[in-house]
Amino acid sequence: MSNFKLGLIVNPYAGLGGPEGLKGSDELPEALRLQVADDIANSRALPRARRCLALLVGLPVTVYGFEGAMAGAAVPDGLPFESLGAAVSPLSTPDDTHRAALALRASGVDLLLFVGGDGTARDIYRAVGEDFPVLGVPAGVKMHSAVYAVNPDAAAEILKALIAGDLVDITLQEVRDIDEAAFREGRVRSKHFGELLVPRLGGFLQQVKQGGREVEELVIADIADELMETCDDDTLYIVGPGSTTTGFMNALGLPFTLLGFDLVRAGELLQADANATQIAAALDTHNGPVQVLISAIGGQGHILGRGDQQLTPALIRRIGREHFLVLASKTKLKSLEGRPLLVDSNDPELDRAWEGYIPVLTGYRDQVMYRVSAAG
Repeated sequence: MSNFKLGLIVNPYAGLGGPEGLKGSDELPEALRLQVADDIANSRALPRARRCLALLVGLPVTVYGFEGAMAGAAVPDGLPFESLGAAVSPLSTPDDTHRAALALRASGVDLLLFVGGDGTARDIYRAVGEDFPVLGVPAGVKMHSAVYAVNPDAAAEILKALIAGDLVDITLQEVRDIDEAAFREGRVRSKHFGELLVPRLGGFLQQVKQGGREVEELVIADIADELMETCDDDTLYIVGPGSTTTGFMNALGLPFTLLGFDLVRAGELLQADANATQIAAALDTHNGPVQVLISAIGGQGHILGRGDQQLTPALIRRIGREHFLVLASKTKLKSLEGRPLLVDSNDPELDRAWEGYIPVLTGYRDQVMYRVSAAG
């Protein structure tokens, strides 16, 4: 089992406003801030972080984050910790949270765990957007966002499932916050700030079950429906081989190459059965977004290096891991029995860079996180 890289951000001030009836912690009196700065044992958030992390001791996990109260002080004995820096100000500010989130994303952590409230969720959303996996441990006064586990123990259960290679759904959830000044005057003014990509425990969705099993044709149609909802005319789609990707081509009403790559933009087939040179030429003349649709080989789990060598290591690097979307039914993933998805591009350094956890589109508005490993 490979090591899980867990990013951690703790807002040590989260929840301090609750006992004082402040309705939040965005505008804490200086006396309360100094109380925590003098002794971080006065923080409410740090014990909740430790409670969650203590349940991970003994598992293959390394925690990454800033030193001190923002992460390092919350990591119990028995969990390795890698420092990525420290807060500029005493303990933490929103700018420190923003910097920490950017550093964690750049370091390649598999998931960012944060301990705080809605203000912390807003700061993290501002840094990483909606395409990076995040999970909140609730520690704030007001908790209007939908990005939190119900408590620290539940967060640990989700993390343990990810580490074990279980199928864990991942979905966009709302980040909301209220106007604390208005709330203190008795007016609830909640505002939607965006969405974060959040894992949640779950199994097969009801709409694709029949007799306890997925129906492959329905899953392919569901995946195609999701792709059709999100596709746009500015994106160059590089559609890889396999029956799962053909659902998208069928939905577009286009012919497809079952064992090759088709290039599509604005609902038109630009190139059928494209080779590496033709894919490179299409990238040279395209100025907009790019998305590669690939699927896993049933039973083996390869997503790169088997039947898709048109994507050379140079092309894979050029496109970037974040622009690949893996499509697979949950039945196909279950058939791997916990084994990872595999990459074997013939470039060991590139293969290692792909290791970690990746979202896999498994149906209509249905994704799971799944582990990727270098073959061999």
